[in-house]
Amino acid sequence: MKEDLNLIKRGIDELIGEDELISKLKSKKKLIVKAGFDPTAPDLHLGHTVLINKLRHFQQLGHQIIFLIGDFTGMIGDPSGKNKTRPPLDRADIDENAKSYKKQVFKILDPKLTEIRFNSEWSKKLGAEGIIKLASQYNLARMLERDDFNKRYKSNQSIAMHELLYPLIQANDSITLNADIELGGTDQKFNLLVGRDLQRAFDQEPQVVITVPILEGLDGKNKMSKSLDNYVGIDESPNEMFGKIMSISDELMWRWFDLLSFKSSDEIKNLKSEQAKGKNPRDIKIELAKEIIARFHNEKSANDAESNFIDQFQKKNTPDDIEEISYKISGDLIPLPNLLKECGMTSSASEAMRMIQQGAVRIDEQKITDKKYQVLKNTSAIYQVGKRKFKKIIL
Repeated sequence: MKEDLNLIKRGIDELIGEDELISKLKSKKKLIVKAGFDPTAPDLHLGHTVLINKLRHFQQLGHQIIFLIGDFTGMIGDPSGKNKTRPPLDRADIDENAKSYKKQVFKILDPKLTEIRFNSEWSKKLGAEGIIKLASQYNLARMLERDDFNKRYKSNQSIAMHELLYPLIQANDSITLNADIELGGTDQKFNLLVGRDLQRAFDQEPQVVITVPILEGLDGKNKMSKSLDNYVGIDESPNEMFGKIMSISDELMWRWFDLLSFKSSDEIKNLKSEQAKGKNPRDIKIELAKEIIARFHNEKSANDAESNFIDQFQKKNTPDDIEEISYKISGDLIPLPNLLKECGMTSSASEAMRMIQQGAVRIDEQKITDKKYQVLKNTSAIYQVGKRKFKKIIL
């Protein structure tokens, strides 16, 4: 029991209902543990895996894991932590992203012990009567206690009616699944507590709430997010993942060890002791990078990525596995910023111009600093943007 509780508590931020959890564990019944993920982006990143790793802990203890894809709530848009209304997502985008999540999650969870559900299964059937019944169990005063809603209300910023429904729809997921435990990020705490309240209102035992910390991205400051470009995607190439992980600060490295590594607390403590005795933090960071890459790819890929990193960054060589693409241009010349954008090396031509001005663009290892540089048709070269993006482009 004590060991199980220690595993559950490892790396969490808050446990609400600990006595209830102990009672549930003592009952020896298989607990229903759920976590919801709105498919708002096409790929999962390491920030998502903090929560998925905790699901894995419950899986190791023999409990029923429900990986809930919020294809219905995704169309509302979770207002948690937002200072403005988030536009609802398009159904087609949600469906495509959900397919990607379904495939990627099994890089961490055991598919035989995981139940994947979509909350549209029951949410679509609620109808006006069901929504009114849900809404009647909660009040606006409590809803406005939410920090994000409260700030927006006081500053006369819009709070759309559909946003007020989000916590209620999420709570209904817990009621429908009769969840014993719900996991979420710290920014989800209010929504998870609404689930407890509404389960009581519907004569169910309230779910235990466990929140996990928000993982800081590569910048060490902001929440890992694709929109902030400070993320490591779990479907990225081993070389890309290795380079990104090696770029984090030594301080952030230990935060990532605590939240992402499967090493025991004693093993992490030993690594900290080794650093204190003079071991280079770079070598410890390599251990972290290899562990994460082996998890999402394999050990050979992790070892190859380490070799490529050493060759590329310490010996300043070009990596071996450069993507090769062909691109047709209509005239004899194309502006370099346009080419970089069209070939997916930058998100826009303006970003490409900034990178050129910063000296971060090279063609066949020659630095290009002229943002008006033109590339000739019928040429082939290796293009580099920043430290990690390489492509061989054939015109």
